[in-house]
Amino acid sequence: MFQDITTLLLDHTTFQDTVDIFVDRYRNMDAGIAIEIEARGFMFGPSIALAIGAKFVPFRKPRKLPGKVICEEYELEYGTDCLEMQVDAVQQGDRALIVDDLVATGGTLSAAIRLLGAV
Repeated sequence: MFQDITTLLLDHTTFQDTVDIFVDRYRNMDAGIAIEIEARGFMFGPSIALAIGAKFVPFRKPRKLPGKVICEEYELEYGTDCLEMQVDAVQQGDRALIVDDLVATGGTLSAAIRLLGAV
């Protein structure tokens, strides 16, 4: 069952409270990068990155990122898709926090982990 988050985003206090819950959980984990997997327009990743002092790295659907990218294909419940990352966005040894605002089958999250492993 999917729940729409538009009403949460329209209420700045509730949106802030939601971001604060994530920040409180991940603030002391020493992540230098916050990665968000493209799904709902990167609603939480940039806010969390700013609050924990990390850079924000988007993982996107094909042909949306500038420059050189690497791609990881993954299975969907209805086919396959691909997730891309800019080649120099993540360096070996970087500690990353992956923010995924939609988890269904886990395919995109698994692809993101494989992309990080390719660095």
